[in-house]
Amino acid sequence: MPNFAKFFSRQIVGMFSEFKIALKSMPIGTHEFEYRLDGQFFKEMESADIHDASLTVNLTVNRKSDFYEMAFVINGEITLLCDRCLDEMALDVDTEYDIVVKYGDAYNDESDEVLIIPESDNYFNVAHLIYDTVSLEVPMTHVHDEGDCNEDMSEMLRQHSASETDDQQDEDDAPIDPRWSELKKLTENN
Repeated sequence: MPNFAKFFSRQIVGMFSEFKIALKSMPIGTHEFEYRLDGQFFKEMESADIHDASLTVNLTVNRKSDFYEMAFVINGEITLLCDRCLDEMALDVDTEYDIVVKYGDAYNDESDEVLIIPESDNYFNVAHLIYDTVSLEVPMTHVHDEGDCNEDMSEMLRQHSASETDDQQDEDDAPIDPRWSELKKLTENN
């Protein structure tokens, strides 16, 4: 979890109030929560990649005597822009995330398994945990399957891309620095 989470969680206290869970007043036992996310959630989170969504988040909180086991199950679909043709593309999301939340002296998110929140916090807003979990499902590059890209854009890309034969021809025609020629002779002799 990023170190900015302390600042970020304080910023979203006013926003996303439906994601606030009253941990301190929660009785011992298992509690279920369900959230529906759409594009507005990611817009308010200022997501650069996720443009729309239709997700269901099922959260199970199991309160023990002095800690809370949280299990997130997120299913649905998000909409991204294809890096190749810039058209929208759907990406299925089916992920889970488990974390233990404890109270302590100060906020500490150094562990991926345990999150410590200040004793003074009566509520815990899970919006940033949900956002981070979904964001981790977004691949580094997102492109349509072969043949699914916008045909017009694909054609423009082909027209403006240098082909390998053009690149090779340019390399063959370019004058070679004599120093590189001498170095090349050394490697050819071995």
